[in-house]
Amino acid sequence: MTWVAAVARLRERRETGVLVTVATVRGHAPRKAGAKLVVGRTETWGSIGGGNIEAVAIDRARELIAARGAEPELMDFALNDKVSGPHGVQCCGGAVTVLLEPLPVVPAVAVFGIGHVGMELARILSRHELDLHLVDTRPEMVSAERLSVLSDAVAQVHAHHVPLLPEEVLAELAPGTHVLIMTHDHAEDAALCDAALRTPGLGSIGLIGSSAKWARFRKRLADEGGHDDITIDRIKTPIGLPDITGKEPATIAVSVAASLLLAFEADRG
Repeated sequence: MTWVAAVARLRERRETGVLVTVATVRGHAPRKAGAKLVVGRTETWGSIGGGNIEAVAIDRARELIAARGAEPELMDFALNDKVSGPHGVQCCGGAVTVLLEPLPVVPAVAVFGIGHVGMELARILSRHELDLHLVDTRPEMVSAERLSVLSDAVAQVHAHHVPLLPEEVLAELAPGTHVLIMTHDHAEDAALCDAALRTPGLGSIGLIGSSAKWARFRKRLADEGGHDDITIDRIKTPIGLPDITGKEPATIAVSVAASLLLAFEADRG
């Protein structure tokens, strides 16, 4: 498997990893500059030359995988018989510098309701490195033609047309996914709020709407859903940054996206 395919596999599995690259070579060494190794929690793909260099790099990569907020770093290796590493001696005669780049799990966001605000939000979020789920009961809202404006997305975009029970998508989402509820139907919004509160492992839950709408929903979630106040308080409404008060869809989308970016920073610690 190529290193590119290995990185893609980690991304698809939503697993952390480290990309290890031979950055510089001076003198004789097992591999030339540019050789790559991908390290996962339990697997590796590729090689930077084997021996002590590779074993030490894998050990350090796994320490970075276990760390929170790890940053890229360089490691230097002298390849001579006077230097003994924890995994033996390599005496090729040269020196190697290796770059370790953490591959974090990207954030995930699910937007329920791809109307005016949802579409503007999708445009913004698609420019970021994340997994983006766009969910709607109306086929035209998530049609290939309508979403073609996201064809150059940096994000991995997943469109879900769910005619009857959009809340079923919640169970498919990765742990930590941030959920935004903004459908065209208040009954659908209410059902999604109830289902989101019952779905373990989600990130933040946001609901678009007025204070009057939320008062009705809050009472219904308590009386009919049986949720206590602490559980109901997991839902944030209104969504977005409080100092941005514009009502235009693009303005709301910018505000919500900015709030999400702050949440991503908090997740990274």
